[in-house]
Amino acid sequence: MKSLVLEKKDDLSLRDFPAIDRAEEVLGARDVRIKLHTVGICGSDVHYYTHGRIGPFVVNAPMILGHEASGTVIEVGAEVATLKEGDRVCMEPGIPDPNSKATQLGMYNIDPAVRFWATPPVHGILRPTCVHPEAFTFKLPDNVSFAEAAMVEPLAVGVHAATKARVKPGDNAVVMGAGPIGLVTALSALAAGCAKVFVTDLAAKKLEIAGSLSPAIVPVDVTSQNLTDVVYRDTDGWGVDIVFEATGSPHAAKTVFEPLCPGGCVVMIGGQPDPIQYDAGAAMIREARVENIFRYAHVFPRCVGMLSSGAIDVKPLITRTFDFSDSVQAFEIAASAPPADVKMQIELPQ
Repeated sequence: MKSLVLEKKDDLSLRDFPAIDRAEEVLGARDVRIKLHTVGICGSDVHYYTHGRIGPFVVNAPMILGHEASGTVIEVGAEVATLKEGDRVCMEPGIPDPNSKATQLGMYNIDPAVRFWATPPVHGILRPTCVHPEAFTFKLPDNVSFAEAAMVEPLAVGVHAATKARVKPGDNAVVMGAGPIGLVTALSALAAGCAKVFVTDLAAKKLEIAGSLSPAIVPVDVTSQNLTDVVYRDTDGWGVDIVFEATGSPHAAKTVFEPLCPGGCVVMIGGQPDPIQYDAGAAMIREARVENIFRYAHVFPRCVGMLSSGAIDVKPLITRTFDFSDSVQAFEIAASAPPADVKMQIELPQ
């Protein structure tokens, strides 16, 4: 089947990829076969393209990219009970080992054996069809579009972060970074009860988009404003209850405690390629709680429900859509990090 293949670092092609027609594509009793409709371009996809690796995950052989997806069920296994042909769905891309201790404890996202789309050596889903377990495939309400559904995967990161932060009604928060993950985190924090969310970035256009999402979001351009000064001004010198670090920048990471109030919480979201500076003294005098997240767990149905109810609107974050035939160009543009774009998506032929 024709697929978007990362041949090696800096080398993408749209070509037939017969290697995908292996045992993993055989329909099991509790699997569904899905015709892909929309696939988002994630920062991790772009990083594999530009660097050939993310930490210990190295592209040593051609790999299909893509893991943020929606589509339509076209075939169901003999024991599938909750889905049928024609159902519109989104898919959680990580499949854990059901017998692992992490899965049994409910932390399936950190199961060392999890198989996650477009993470070497597992292929992604920028291709016409895929087979996926019923348990990790979620039916869409009629009022949730394919484009919105392909945003459930990044939204799940933000919802998981807000859950780990234990947001309380009326909390104030900082989100460092106005990229896709930062903005879905801001929306998730507001949906969870935050009264105000300060969102930082270097790109004016991204901050403009952030400010348009809600009157409760305060954009902070860190090229010209000092975040801690802005926070202290607007919180009577107290600080915010939660800081979400969503940039992956070592410079940002080492400042996470500065705008935090006593007893506050820091949630580390952005992937850090190298060890970061950690101000243990600043954390100690605040008795700060520090949480780390890795992907998400148990949140996909809640994300779909919030999109359907209107509690969260991700449509303003989708800034550009490409045809599948233009996938290589789409990744070239995404790799250039255009400041006016948040989430780019690819639509496959139907």
